[in-house]
Amino acid sequence: MLTDSMIAERLRQSSQEFRVLEEAHHRLDLELIQMQKRHVLTPAEELSMKDLHKEKLAKKDKMAELIRAYRDHELQAASQ
Repeated sequence: MLTDSMIAERLRQSSQEFRVLEEAHHRLDLELIQMQKRHVLTPAEELSMKDLHKEKLAKKDKMAELIRAYRDHELQAASQ
């Protein structure tokens, strides 16, 4: 059975949507790391940081959804 990381690698090769999501997720992670290095954030920066966290989580959820869909498709194909 395919693991999530194996499916993710296949999706990287075959799905532009997955690659775009993964790149955006990585970019958001880097932005959050830079913000977390600061000792003091303004209220606007704190709000921005929360929004970045939400956006990053949404990207991760969508990637997980694509992995689940791939797995379901593979299981259906194998059972036929």
